[in-house]
Amino acid sequence: MGLAVSGGPDSLAMMLLAHAAFPGSVEAATVDHGLRPESADEAAMVARLCAELSVPHATLRVAVAGGNLQDEARKARYAALEGWARERGLSAIATAHHADDQAETLLMRLNRASGVTGLAGVRARTHVPGGDLVLLRPLLGWRRAELRAVLDVAGIVAAQDPSNADERFDRVRMRQALAGTDWLDILALAQSAGHLADADQALQWAADREWEAQVTEQDGGYLYRPRAPRAIRLRVLAKAIGLLGGLPRGGGVAQLDDALTRGSAANCGGVAGRSTVDGWLLEPEPPRRTR
Repeated sequence: MGLAVSGGPDSLAMMLLAHAAFPGSVEAATVDHGLRPESADEAAMVARLCAELSVPHATLRVAVAGGNLQDEARKARYAALEGWARERGLSAIATAHHADDQAETLLMRLNRASGVTGLAGVRARTHVPGGDLVLLRPLLGWRRAELRAVLDVAGIVAAQDPSNADERFDRVRMRQALAGTDWLDILALAQSAGHLADADQALQWAADREWEAQVTEQDGGYLYRPRAPRAIRLRVLAKAIGLLGGLPRGGGVAQLDDALTRGSAANCGGVAGRSTVDGWLLEPEPPRRTR
């Protein structure tokens, strides 16, 4: 099994636990995005600790594309980890997401009026984004403080990412707010995020069947004869918009559903939708006329 170890406290604790539970059966990799001056030293620190534990280690240097920096860094990180795991013949990658991460994400997204998909927590077992390699998150039942205690007992000082204290980030502000709130049950919140992930999976299952039964291709677009509740219709509409080359956004898809339900027409993400006697017809928007 491969471990994604950044040098931070959570991933170092995961490595110590995995090494103790499965001695000789784990390897570690540190992804150096090159975005902070300290990243090379942090990777070297992980390499030294791995050498002491006789855990094979690799530093994976990646180039991060422009745009949404966090999103692009995540894509580059998982692509590098999957390539490394396949090269090493590893069957899975494990990351150090824990219960506090789940709770923070749930509360942040509740504050943004996210739907079920946005509120769904990460799963303990899934696949690497964009790939088919197994991705494990074995620490979802652990608290952040428990992982810090593992390092304290081992006498290991982890790297500290300064962005984790930067109050410009929503997660940092949420973490600080939760630290001063003793009446919230973090493990229960994390479990709720897991229940929402189950609900998201069930809705997607139903949406896939609605698509198979009620959607047909027609004249370069799709004809949809809706029979499902709104939450499922939204997923069907979003899929059609994406397949037609559009960019489905939650609020826009909801407005399109509202208009079509009224028997009106509307556009969303480069796709035109209109209600007909046969159902809802979704087509690419015609090109705009230029003078």
